[in-house]
Amino acid sequence: MKKAAEQILFYACLVLVWQLLVAMRIWPPYLLPSPMMVLEALWYGIVDRTLVVGVGISMRRIALGYAVSVVMGVGLGFLIATSEFLERTVGKLVLGLQSLPSICWLPLAVLWFGLSENAILFVVLMGSVLAVAINTEIGVRHVPRIYLLAGKNMGAHGMAMFTHILLPASMPHLIAGLKQGWAFAWRSLISGEMIFVSLGLGHLLMMGRDLNDMSQVMAVMVLIMLLGYAVDRTVFHSLEKRIQRKWGLARPS
Repeated sequence: MKKAAEQILFYACLVLVWQLLVAMRIWPPYLLPSPMMVLEALWYGIVDRTLVVGVGISMRRIALGYAVSVVMGVGLGFLIATSEFLERTVGKLVLGLQSLPSICWLPLAVLWFGLSENAILFVVLMGSVLAVAINTEIGVRHVPRIYLLAGKNMGAHGMAMFTHILLPASMPHLIAGLKQGWAFAWRSLISGEMIFVSLGLGHLLMMGRDLNDMSQVMAVMVLIMLLGYAVDRTVFHSLEKRIQRKWGLARPS
């Protein structure tokens, strides 16, 4: 209850500061709309289903692109962690590519796939798969050797070693990688939708800019933040809590 009250007070103060800046007229209203104007734009976008359709399309894209990146990232991370040759070659390449901002993949996506759905999915994939692979590799390399020896003594080999030893033991790092990969995928998706003429939240941001409607721009920004926070709390936060309790890492109440 105390934490909730602190959060409510904090955001109320932010809104108050925002309203004070609007009242000071440092910028005209069309450049800095009031909180009420943004709330109205958000409400109108929901009523006329513009934001509803945009959210549906963006969530469909992120679900597909992120799912593929998780499968590929986890597989790549395990391969790199279990092979010294791949660690010296592919592992170094993955680390180098990870330093590239996701927006760098847009020109390649346009040239390879054109202005299509596949181009956006490619940007989402490349924005998240590397983070998942790197954290998976770290998780596997941090598995205590005694676990591997115990598994071998009990007859675990191949896929059994993967499913019963490596995967559960590396789960804390893997969850961190999935969470980071989700954040990168979400940013990559919005960046891709802002460039391509296609429905989605990123496209709605650009529409607001083109129409000089800052209220719509800020309303979409608020919605993007709320969706990202909701996914983080409902999916990754609950997974982290379960893993922490299972491994005895949870903080005492």
